[in-house]
Amino acid sequence: MEELDPVALTAALVRCASVTPAEGGALELLAGVLSDAGFACVRVDRGGVANLFARWGPKGAARSFGFNGHTDVVPVGDAGAWTVDPFGGVIEGGRVWGRGACDMKSGVAAFVAAAVDFVRATPPEGAVIVTITGDEEGPATDGTVALLDWMAAQGERMEACIVGEPTCPERLGDMIKIGRRGSLTASVTATGRQGHAAYPHRALNPLPGLVALLDRLARAELDAGSDAFDPSTLALTTVDVGNPASNVIPARGRAVFNIRFNDHHTAAGLERWLRDEAAAVAADTGVTFDLDVSTSGEAFLTPPGPLSTLVASAVTAQTGVTPVLSTTGGTSDARFIRRHCPVVEFGLVGNSMHQVDEYAEIDQILTLKAIYGRILRGYFADA
Repeated sequence: MEELDPVALTAALVRCASVTPAEGGALELLAGVLSDAGFACVRVDRGGVANLFARWGPKGAARSFGFNGHTDVVPVGDAGAWTVDPFGGVIEGGRVWGRGACDMKSGVAAFVAAAVDFVRATPPEGAVIVTITGDEEGPATDGTVALLDWMAAQGERMEACIVGEPTCPERLGDMIKIGRRGSLTASVTATGRQGHAAYPHRALNPLPGLVALLDRLARAELDAGSDAFDPSTLALTTVDVGNPASNVIPARGRAVFNIRFNDHHTAAGLERWLRDEAAAVAADTGVTFDLDVSTSGEAFLTPPGPLSTLVASAVTAQTGVTPVLSTTGGTSDARFIRRHCPVVEFGLVGNSMHQVDEYAEIDQILTLKAIYGRILRGYFADA
């Protein structure tokens, strides 16, 4: 039987305008491809988000290998700045062009093609599971989380999983992600008492207090890193007052910052630290502080072991490159899967993701499919 072309599948997926949370036909397309190969496909939609679960092989198999990815994409931005149709799926110059070509419809196409070819050519003793969400680029509350909730209720399980996000900084094969730092975002509102700028003693200016708190936080050394992670960081992202008058002391000011934290911390511990710092500045200044803290994920690590060894061996065998095991970068849906099973991330070079004229290299897509195929053969050969 003819092998499934991941390049053509990538282009077809790019032509689906699946800007978060729109499904755009992407999951319908994949469900058709997977169903034709004998996968049992179930839509696991929740909260207006479309998700797809697909399994080849018996439910509850002792050996079950999973792939996870997303077909939702970020908005196009300035459409006039693009030199190609963002949803045209143009194949030209050795590349597939369009929004999501790199992040991460090419990765989805590569692992779907590898999985389909594998079960057709060498039906394994076990199960191959594919989970695809339409909510990775958005709030991520009804995407992979919904899939995992549904799997738990149905008794479905992956023994190990690869997330096909772009992971390589320079060359295909140079990096595998085995963990990620946690991410916490905090909004702080400083409140004082409005007054005339000529009579500051009659007001309580909240801005010096807010600046003092932000300075304390920004100057703090959270840690020096750990064995597996870079140092934690705090980045101020906005400071807003909204005061159009130069002769009025405002009643309040607001700031937002993000903390990327390693395994020295938990989100709860960092929130306690933030509230203690705010209380200290409030005691010094009389300004009150209200904090609103949200966490998108805790720091996690899949320690080097059978899964990372399997993936690294397949990468080296196919490319000749020895990958670095890394925990750098932002968050991904691996932060949810790590509670379900061991998980690593491996995919294309990500240098065009979210950019104008996003693209994926054709030779990389083909090589990525071949790597995923090696991983499947290696995993089930060890059964």
